Amino acid sequence: MNQASLPQHPITDRVREALAVSKRGSEELIPEDEWVKKLARSEATGQALRIKLGLDPTAPDIHIGHTVVLNKMRQLQNLGHQVIFLIGDFTSLIGDPSGRNNTRPPLTPEQIKANAETYYKQASLVLDPEKTEIRYNSEWCLPLGSMGMIQLAAKYTVARMMERNDFHDRFKAGTPISVHEFLYPLMQGYDSVALKSDLELGGTDQKFNLLMGRHLQVEYGQEAQCILTMPLLEGLDGVEKMSKSKNNYIGISEEPNTMFAKVLSISDTLMWRWYTLLSFQSEAQIEALKQEIANGRNPKDAKVALAKEITARFHGAVAADAAEQDFINRSKGGVPDDIPDVALLGAPMGIGALLKSAGLAPSSSEANRLIDGGGVRVDSVVISDKGLKLAAGSYVVQVGKRKFARVTLA
Repeated sequence: MNQASLPQHPITDRVREALAVSKRGSEELIPEDEWVKKLARSEATGQALRIKLGLDPTAPDIHIGHTVVLNKMRQLQNLGHQVIFLIGDFTSLIGDPSGRNNTRPPLTPEQIKANAETYYKQASLVLDPEKTEIRYNSEWCLPLGSMGMIQLAAKYTVARMMERNDFHDRFKAGTPISVHEFLYPLMQGYDSVALKSDLELGGTDQKFNLLMGRHLQVEYGQEAQCILTMPLLEGLDGVEKMSKSKNNYIGISEEPNTMFAKVLSISDTLMWRWYTLLSFQSEAQIEALKQEIANGRNPKDAKVALAKEITARFHGAVAADAAEQDFINRSKGGVPDDIPDVALLGAPMGIGALLKSAGLAPSSSEANRLIDGGGVRVDSVVISDKGLKLAAGSYVVQVGKRKFARVTLA
């Protein structure tokens, strides 16, 4: 369908609100005017739009940075649209070359099956599972067959494929590019044809593949999807993107108390960025909260609210309330209820050896460094003597703000 022929419907306040929700925190909406027309048509006809997100089951260490796109899906789901969570079990066999400077090793079918089993469970922590369509692209990619694959490949040129940044850079550098890698964006684009998607979401590194979906839908006589790219979330340091390798991340499976405390550790500036990308509060509610802070309310109140919302999403409201209380106890110097009990032999024992043996420090030298920094307490007393030896008995040992152990020394 020619996009210019999209039927015209009134642009109501509800359409404008839906557009604002769509654009909130996003990098690009391409093309915006077509998306407005789709929203207006949906509003006029009551026909939900089909919104697609595809993820390959490559078993990443899931952290809240990965949920930014899922959050956007949930926001659009709350507007009444049909979201499709697509598991790329077929495309995982190829390996996504996006952002790569070398060939990505394809996964085995066994790895894909094992990983795919965990994906929807993870996504369900953000999406409404009762209103989410789950699909696997092997449904249409396998039946395509060799003849269909050849016909699909004929719909895109090598010159256009080489415009893609990672392919262009690798070719210029003399780094090998396998022919099968050209199939990946074609297959991702064909997913949009099979699903008749109206909008596809992805990270900024997926822009080429998302545009491929638009191109192929037109080639197959369909109305072209719009695309919405979401930014990469800054980690706890507020500078680098969230990454386990940079140790600036919050894993979605981390303990509630740890998750809550980590959110509270971010800067006041980063807090608002996280509100935009991670919170389900409306922009009006966030703006109202910003105004309260500007008028003198403690920014920590807003950060606590964000920490509770994120913790509740992955662990439930009861766990979030308990995590808040745990943090209050720690801030007042109190001892959490759930600290581990550790039994050690060898009294009297030096404080450095005790910290290492109790798992509170990785080595005696690191234990000494922590003592020098004033980060070690025994029964709430700050320890400054690295030569301290503890006699037989029971002690509550604290390292930093969050590490505790009840040590029984004999």
